[in-house]
Amino acid sequence: MTKQKQELKGVKSKDLLKNNKNFLLGSIVATILAVSPYIFYSYEVIPDTKIWDNFLFTYNSNYYESALTAWWTIMGKAFPLFLLFIWFFTCRHWWHHVLLIPITMYMFQLGNVLNDDLTYVDNYQFKYLIPVMAIIIPSIYLVRARIFNKLNTVDKTTQELEDELTFKPNTLWGKIKQFF
Repeated sequence: MTKQKQELKGVKSKDLLKNNKNFLLGSIVATILAVSPYIFYSYEVIPDTKIWDNFLFTYNSNYYESALTAWWTIMGKAFPLFLLFIWFFTCRHWWHHVLLIPITMYMFQLGNVLNDDLTYVDNYQFKYLIPVMAIIIPSIYLVRARIFNKLNTVDKTTQELEDELTFKPNTLWGKIKQFF
């Protein structure tokens, strides 16, 4: 076998390994999304009592006075947050950082739900979102302006420009590092 054929074989095996990893990751995400309705409706198996005792732990619902209501409220905030995280980490569009705004909102709401001392769950989270929005919205606008500036000066399609501005790290840590 010639050296060129051996190098080509090495490149093909690396591409195949990368495709297998992408296929495995895609399969895991697809499976999680497929079972997501069952995760959301998991509150239906919880008893409608103040104290829920099972073999793992005992939960005492002081604020909601019902373990079912507490878990229903938690799932109402945690589940959209979970789906937004999946969307954020799998989205390759230039605007994906805008998803941090609803992610932050749901994180504050979930924190409020978990804090039993609060009486109104959805109050005052907007004032905490203002600093996040103050950073993300101008950043997205600058990226948009950069895209349209290139679009007016270069003969490329919008998709080619979006692909050029999209970061594609190979590792999970690289993806996390890219976002923060």
